[in-house]
Amino acid sequence: MSGDEGAGDGGPTVLVTGATGFIGHQVVHRLRAHPARPRLRLRLLAHESGPADCCAGPADVVRGSLTAPGSLRDLCRGVDTVLHLASTITEDPATAHAVNTAGTEALLAEADRSGVRRFVRLSTTAVYGPGPHRGEPRPSGGPLSVTSASRLAGDRSVLAAGGTVLRPGLVYGAGDVWAVPAVVRMIAKLPYWIDGGRARLSLISVDDLARATTALAVRPAPPPASAVLHAAHPRPVAVRDLVTTVCRHLGLPLPHEDVPRALLPALLADRADPALTARFVQLGADHWYDSAPLWSLTGLEPGPGLTDHFAACAPWYRDHLRDLLPALTPQPKPSTPST
Repeated sequence: MSGDEGAGDGGPTVLVTGATGFIGHQVVHRLRAHPARPRLRLRLLAHESGPADCCAGPADVVRGSLTAPGSLRDLCRGVDTVLHLASTITEDPATAHAVNTAGTEALLAEADRSGVRRFVRLSTTAVYGPGPHRGEPRPSGGPLSVTSASRLAGDRSVLAAGGTVLRPGLVYGAGDVWAVPAVVRMIAKLPYWIDGGRARLSLISVDDLARATTALAVRPAPPPASAVLHAAHPRPVAVRDLVTTVCRHLGLPLPHEDVPRALLPALLADRADPALTARFVQLGADHWYDSAPLWSLTGLEPGPGLTDHFAACAPWYRDHLRDLLPALTPQPKPSTPST
């Protein structure tokens, strides 16, 4: 990335993709409320078929699509910072590649042509695969899903261009339709502790992730070139604490049996679909990442952590999962497979 500070007349301009998403709309809200306003100007890429009022507010809204490179022409003119928060979650390889890989590359090309100073790409620690991961700077392993593989390919293009990749762990909070709902569904179908729930995970609230992303966009100097930053609360959360917190606030029964992780595939062979079993098995392994570089770079203090943050967003989850929660009933205890 290259170019000069404040390419426009009044001050720096930040382009945001994915502004209507779970994380994106929180980032836009914080940018709009940032002390740098009104000098800070926002430009939002809205999907061509998206609702017109989804990006309402003081911002320049441009319609286009990551899958249509021609619609991105001149999108980055006068832009200082690109926050690329858009992605798709799908098991269709063609769609995943078109949005997460080729779409990212098309946006990068437009940013380079316009001399954008900094390019921050929101990714995920899921690109590292099954683990265990225990704080390594670049964990070994590879993605297990079509979505994660396509996002990793897009990440590599961003890093090769000198941009920054932000990889959060599990993101929770109001608007989350993936992380906590998946945990709830696993509790419903597979109500077991795995090795006592000792595995530790990196989590971050959507509020903290939005604060950190905003700070990367407005700090005077761009982040280090080709940097990968892990976004998480500095203290990993034990799976037992995560599940206990979710169950307490959502009125769910705690798992009633403990099983060894090594036996899970055999124990659960006839109890759930393979994808759910694979995700459940992953809860038995450490997946935590060093987030100290992000907090140091942004100069921010991390939020209070899971217990306090989840208490605040629990009403949203109870409403979102209201059709599922009453149906949760204790499941039969697992039986050890014969040998």
